[in-house]
Amino acid sequence: MKDVPGIFASMVFGDDVMRARLPKDIYKNLRRTIESGRQLDPGIASVIAGAMKDWAVEKGATHFTHWFQPMTGVTAEKHDSFISPDGHGHVIMEFSGRELIRGESDASSFPSGGLRATFEARGYTAWDPTSYAFIKDETLYIPTAFCSYGGQALDKKTPLLRSMEAIERQALRVLKLFGNEDVRRVYATVGPEQEYFLVDREVWKLRPDLRDCGRTLFGAKPSKGQEMDDHYYGAIAPRVAEYMKELDRELWKLGVLAKTKHNEAAPAQHELAPIYTSVNLATDHNQLTMELMRTIAERHGMVCLLHEKPFAGINGSGKHNNWSLQTDTGVNLLEPGDTPSENAQFLLFLVAVIKAVDEYPELLRVSVASAGNDHRLGAHEAPPAIMSMFLGDQLTEILNTLEAGMEYHEGGLRQMEIGVTVLPRFPRDTTDRNRTSPFAFTGNKFEFRSPGSSFSIAEPNIVLNTIIAEELSQFADVLEHADDFRATLDALIRRTIREHRRVLFDGNNYSRDWVEEAARRGLPNLLTTPDALAAYATPKNIDVFERHHVLTEAEIRSRCEIMLENYCKTLHIEARTFADMVKRAILPASLTYQNTVAQLLERKTALKLPVGLETRELLNLGTLTENLVNNLDTLTGDLAASQEGSTAAERARFYRDHIRTDMEQLRAVVDELEARIPAEIWPYPDYGELLYSVR
Repeated sequence: MKDVPGIFASMVFGDDVMRARLPKDIYKNLRRTIESGRQLDPGIASVIAGAMKDWAVEKGATHFTHWFQPMTGVTAEKHDSFISPDGHGHVIMEFSGRELIRGESDASSFPSGGLRATFEARGYTAWDPTSYAFIKDETLYIPTAFCSYGGQALDKKTPLLRSMEAIERQALRVLKLFGNEDVRRVYATVGPEQEYFLVDREVWKLRPDLRDCGRTLFGAKPSKGQEMDDHYYGAIAPRVAEYMKELDRELWKLGVLAKTKHNEAAPAQHELAPIYTSVNLATDHNQLTMELMRTIAERHGMVCLLHEKPFAGINGSGKHNNWSLQTDTGVNLLEPGDTPSENAQFLLFLVAVIKAVDEYPELLRVSVASAGNDHRLGAHEAPPAIMSMFLGDQLTEILNTLEAGMEYHEGGLRQMEIGVTVLPRFPRDTTDRNRTSPFAFTGNKFEFRSPGSSFSIAEPNIVLNTIIAEELSQFADVLEHADDFRATLDALIRRTIREHRRVLFDGNNYSRDWVEEAARRGLPNLLTTPDALAAYATPKNIDVFERHHVLTEAEIRSRCEIMLENYCKTLHIEARTFADMVKRAILPASLTYQNTVAQLLERKTALKLPVGLETRELLNLGTLTENLVNNLDTLTGDLAASQEGSTAAERARFYRDHIRTDMEQLRAVVDELEARIPAEIWPYPDYGELLYSVR
C-alpha cells in the first residue's frame, strides 16, 4: 500500500472524475447544483448518467443501485444491471438520466411508523448529488434519499439534508450582520470516532446471544478484564493490524478519510477516527465504515461487534460526534478569531449552542436513544443521560466575566463592550478534556459523546442542526431590527449566558452529587429510551422541526413509533434468546453438575468420609437451579403478556419495567452458576475466551 494518494477515492465518481469526463458546461451546471443545494436540471441528467456508467464499467461494475438509509438504522440497496437488449440477441450497457435521478422501491416492508398502510407499497429514491457515487463489489452505488409516494421522508438522509439547509439559512443571516458578504455557504462538519470490538468468529458462533442480539446476555466477570489499563493504546495484535490495514485501504478507495486507529480501553476493543467533512458526507461514510468493518472482519476470521454494550462490566462502545460549523471561505465559526468582530461573532455562535442544549435537552437525548445505548449511558465509559456542557476553565471564566459586564484579561478585569475589545488569544486546548461530559467544547468544535457505536450519526446531527438553527434564527430576528447593533449584541450575549448557564458543568458527570445538582437545576434525567421518547413529540419539539421544515408532525410521530417498536423488538428478541439458552443448555448443565456432585456425595457417604463440602455445594446448586427455573418462568410469562399493551408506548414501558428486569434477575443467577460449574460442563465460551480470542 505504497501509493495511498493514488488509490484514495479511486472508486469514487468525484470532482476530478466529473471534471475530466463531463462537458465543461455540464460540469459547471452540476457543480452549481452541488454547491447551491438546488434541484438538478433534468436536462443534463442523461449526460451525467452516461459518463458515470462508462466510468463504472471501466472499473468493472456491472450493476447500479440506489443506496439509501431507511429507518432500520442500516442501509438498503436494490441492484439492477446495466444490460439492455439490442434487438439482435445481444445486450448493450445503458444507464439513463431517469435511472440516475430517481428509482422506485417497494416501501411497504420498511418501517414507516404508521405513515403508510402495508398495502401502500410505492416508494421513491432520489439522487443526492452532494454525496458522490462510488463503486463497491462491482456495483455503482448512488447515494439517495428515500420518500413515500406522498412525499413523506422514510429515511434518515432527507431530514438531515433539510436540517443542513436550515442551519445554513440561519447562519448566513447572522454572518451578514457581521459584514461577511463574501460567505455563500455554511456547512455543518462532523468527525465521528467509531469504537468497536473484534472477537474470533469460531468462538462467536458458540454464543447464540452474540449471534442474534449482538451482545452477551450473561457472563461471569473474567479473571482479567481492563483493570490493568494495558490494552488502551497498546501494541496492536498482528491479526488485528492486518484487519486494520485492509479496512484503511478499502475505506481510502471509497474516499473515506480514515485517519486514526488504536486499541481502546477494553480488551478486544478498538477505535477508528476520520478527518472532518460535511455532515452529509460524514454520515454516508460512517455507514460505509460500519458495513466494511463487518465484512472485512469476516475475511479475517473475526466478527466486528458494534453493539453499545456487548459485555457487562467491560467498557461499551460509543461514536463521538465532533460537530462544528464551517464557511465556504474556510472559517470555523466555533473558533475564536483575531479581531473584535470575529470574537464577538464566535461568542454569538457559542451562546447559540449553549441556549440550544439548554432548551432542547430532550431532543438530544432522543437522538441517542436505543435499548443498546441504555446499557452504556452513565456506565462510567460514557456520559450520563443528563445533557450538560463542558467549556473548560478559561472559556467558562470568559463567559462569567462577560455576564458580569467585565472583560477577561490576564492582568485583571476591565470594562468591555462586545465587538470592540479583542478577546485574549488562547490556544486550542486550554484545559483538560472532560470525558464524562455529554457535550464538550474541545477548542473549535463540540464533541457529542452520547451516540452509540451502532447509530447512524444522522439522528444526532439532525437535532443539532435544527435546534441551533432555531437559536440563530431568534438571534437574527433581534439583531436585524436593532437600532444600535453593538449594544443589542452586547445585551443579547449577556442575557443568553445568564438565562442558560444552568446547562454548563465542568465537573464529574458520573458523581451522585451531579445527579442531585442537575435535578436542582431542573435538567432532565431521562434514563431509558421509553422515558426519552415520552418527551419527543411535544408541541415545542414539533414546532421547532416544522418551523425549519426539517420534519412534519406526522414524520415526527412516525419516528417516535418506530423507535418504540424497535425498543420492544430488541428486548423481545433478547428475552427469547436468553430463555432458549437457559432451557436448552444452561439448565441441563446445572442438573448435570448437580448429578455429579450428588454421586460424589453418595460414594463418600458410603465410605463414611466427610461430606460437608459436597452437601453445601449440592444445596447451593439446588437453590440456584430452583431460582433459575423460577426466574425463567417469570420471564416466559411476561413475554406472553408483553403484547397486551394497546399502544407502542405502553408496550415499551412494559418491556422496560418487566422484561428488562426479568432478564437482569435471570442473569444474576446464570452468572453465579457459571462461576460454580466446571468449564468442561458449562455449555458456552466465557468472557475470557471471548475477550482474548483474537491475538
